[in-house]
Amino acid sequence: MSKFLDKQSSDALYRAIVSIQDEEECRKFLEDLCTVSELKAMAQRIDVAILLDKGLIYSEILDKTGASSATISRVNRCLHYGAGGYQAVVPRLREETV
Repeated sequence: MSKFLDKQSSDALYRAIVSIQDEEECRKFLEDLCTVSELKAMAQRIDVAILLDKGLIYSEILDKTGASSATISRVNRCLHYGAGGYQAVVPRLREETV
C-alpha cells in the first residue's frame, strides 16, 4: 500500500472502484472523483503503458501521446518494477483490442 494513503481512506476508495458495475458507471464515478487534468494524466499513463508493452520507443510514444520523457520513464519503471497493477491490466486491454 502506498505510504501516502492511510489504510481507512484508501480502503474505501479501493472498495468503491471494485464496486463499479460497468464502463459507463466507471466514467461517471471518475468524472465526479477526479479533475479533468487528473483524468487526462491517468488516461495518458495507460496509453503510454500500452505503447511500451507493444515495444515502442520513447520518441514514438512521445509523438503519439505527448507524454513527457519523465512520464514515459515513470510508467516504464512501474510497468517492470511496480506493484503489478500495469502487469495485471495491460494484457487485458491488449486482448480487447485484438
